[in-house]
Amino acid sequence: MKRTWLLFSQTVTVFLAAYFVVATLKPQWLDRSRSLGGVSVIEAPANSVPRTGAAAGSFASAAKVASAAVVSINTSKAAARNPQADDPWFKFFFGDQGPGEAQAGLGSGVIVSPGGYILTNNHVVEGADEIEVILNDTRKARAQVIGTDPDTDLAILKIELDKLPVIVLGNSDALQVGDPVLAIGNPFGVGQTVTGGIVSALGRNQLGINTFENFIQTDAAINPGNSGGALVDVNGNLMGINTAIYSRSGGSMGIGFAIPVSTAKQVLDGIVKDGQVTRGWIGVEPQDLNPELAETFRIKPEALKTGGVIITGVLQNGPAAQAGIRPGDVITAVNGKPVGSVSQLLTAVAALKPGTPAPLSVLRGDGKAEIAVVPGKRQRPKMQR
Repeated sequence: MKRTWLLFSQTVTVFLAAYFVVATLKPQWLDRSRSLGGVSVIEAPANSVPRTGAAAGSFASAAKVASAAVVSINTSKAAARNPQADDPWFKFFFGDQGPGEAQAGLGSGVIVSPGGYILTNNHVVEGADEIEVILNDTRKARAQVIGTDPDTDLAILKIELDKLPVIVLGNSDALQVGDPVLAIGNPFGVGQTVTGGIVSALGRNQLGINTFENFIQTDAAINPGNSGGALVDVNGNLMGINTAIYSRSGGSMGIGFAIPVSTAKQVLDGIVKDGQVTRGWIGVEPQDLNPELAETFRIKPEALKTGGVIITGVLQNGPAAQAGIRPGDVITAVNGKPVGSVSQLLTAVAALKPGTPAPLSVLRGDGKAEIAVVPGKRQRPKMQR
């Protein structure tokens, strides 16, 4: 009996020691993975807490964990040849025009799956003839574009390499203004760089950058070359994809924007599973509610305090019309999520699954109503930027 107990206690001790080592050095080995469109990704537990062990106030642990999965992306595009270059008269007057210089681009990306899937910005790889990915461990690989989503400025690449480091996907919906974050990328091609700051604002929209905007704003320094890189929390979990900056000089001025990882997950799932991102559509013409529109549609002033989006037009036989939505209705929530602007309504409706009924909270006259709408499929624009 004593020998059995000794064997049991030794086994437990070895197991706990091994678990501690793995949890500290290789947290991605723990069972926190799930599938997005058939892609295995790792998600952080909901109750994750900051790692310890570094100097007080240091983010070294988070930077070390996340940096391994952040890559540099070099793109090249062949120069366009003048269509008249072979014309004899053109050659007579202008000479033999050789090929122009190829255009080169620089950006960053984040490895999100052991299978080699990489998240980056669409504008980083748009129009590129060749894409080279350089890992933090100096390995290089040619990348294939799996799909792009210009509406959110995201793209999915894939590389074929073994033993790839993978970032842990965090919960961007849990972010709060004031939370510390790190931006990781390759600004100006100087090499991988980590900058720090806080979440300055959430839900930034109407910036004219993308069709669907729900940006995380941060004062962590983001510069050209950072596009497509990682915005991470103090655990090293991915919170967003760095996308744009507000700048008068071309460099960081303390106002940067990142696409939330919640949006990136939807794009990754849709592109890998279906080859495209499928979004909802209800067929309405919305406008931000203001006193003039409230007076025109005889909406009580109290509705202005509640907030919402007024519907000024409804497409005949569209999903909203079939559900009973009328001009003058004020939509205050979509599928339980409050909406206070046209951009928020657009994003909320786009997140709906076509063919699946979703409740819309509506103010109409003196009362409130819940109207179930079966969204259709939003068609992609014929011309993409």
